[in-house]
Amino acid sequence: MEEEKKHPEHENHKHHEHENHKHHEKKHDGCKCHEHKHDECKCHEHPEQKHEECKCHDHQECKCHEHHEPPHEKRIKELEDELLRSKAEFINYRKRLEEEQARLLKFCNEDLIKETLPILDNFERAISMDDTNLDDEVSKFLSGFKMIYCNFVNVLKNYGVVEIDGNNKPFDPIYHEAIMTEKREDVAPGMVLEVLQKGYILKGKVIRPAMVKVSE
Repeated sequence: MEEEKKHPEHENHKHHEHENHKHHEKKHDGCKCHEHKHDECKCHEHPEQKHEECKCHDHQECKCHEHHEPPHEKRIKELEDELLRSKAEFINYRKRLEEEQARLLKFCNEDLIKETLPILDNFERAISMDDTNLDDEVSKFLSGFKMIYCNFVNVLKNYGVVEIDGNNKPFDPIYHEAIMTEKREDVAPGMVLEVLQKGYILKGKVIRPAMVKVSE
């Protein structure tokens, strides 16, 4: 009898286990916490799909993988180019400065010589008063003027001053300044008939054109 009593209890216990197991299965069916979330979550997508969505690896649109020089090498080249340009500009500036200094040194006495040319003209006017008689008082007086005049001309020549030769020469507006004209049948038009005031050249530069009379 005791065994028979235990047997129903055992069956009853199994019955409760079976019900608990069913109840657990029902909970499992009702709870979706363990459902697969592959449809909602995209964290397990294939790499190919990511490449289709992300265009950062598209060689046509993305240029991040193009072959470029490293930034530091590019910067070095830029600095080298700037250095070369600065060096070339400095060389050109130095050449211009040297040329300007040479020009200033070459014609540094131009203003002084221009101021002395009227004095030279006065000496020439005084000497032109002398006649062929060298024994009179005028010739003796002008002999000192002639010596000073010769010394003056030699000093100017040492500084590169040259007289413009205008007699019987074609008129040239660079070297001559026509202040008078005269018609002569035996002379072709445009010829220098007479130099009224001498002109001078300083180291190839005309500092004063000659005042001349020109034939018509």
